[in-house]
Amino acid sequence: MRDYFMRTERLGFSVWTGEDASLAQALWGDPEVTRYICASGSFSPQEIQDRLELEIHNGEKYGVQYWPVFLLDTADLVGCCGLRPCPAEPGTYELGFHLRPAYWGMGLAPEAASQVIGYAFSHLKAAKLQAGHNPKNIRSSNVLAKLGFRYVGDHFYPPTGLDHPSYELLPQEASEHP
Repeated sequence: MRDYFMRTERLGFSVWTGEDASLAQALWGDPEVTRYICASGSFSPQEIQDRLELEIHNGEKYGVQYWPVFLLDTADLVGCCGLRPCPAEPGTYELGFHLRPAYWGMGLAPEAASQVIGYAFSHLKAAKLQAGHNPKNIRSSNVLAKLGFRYVGDHFYPPTGLDHPSYELLPQEASEHP
């Protein structure tokens, strides 16, 4: 049984560890999950391992990750949702979420992201959150709009080679969207 440091009504947030290679494979080894987050549309086994190591590193160095998220009633891995630091802008974090296809359309992305937003502004005292998505990923666009993020322009995202719509959320804006 995993420990959860944060919960919603249906979800538990844990921390990636070196023992999580099979969970990382289940998430980032699924081309339906990765089709919008890298140029090739899928991660190699080495890229999956690198991604897991990046999340562990971010947790150790910055205290944040795209944390693994589990259903509380079954302990099944839903995906990940969390934060990445923006070192060029102290106090700013990037919000992100990757869900396994079996959990799409259930309202879990906004549920998880809302919890992470609250954590960012209350616990981390973040000055601002940023987010972006592949221009073909309409579902992510809809989730960000529901969460109150405002569009600030398109920015080039090297992993996909595309200009991604980019958004921001300030603490006072987050309080307007539960």
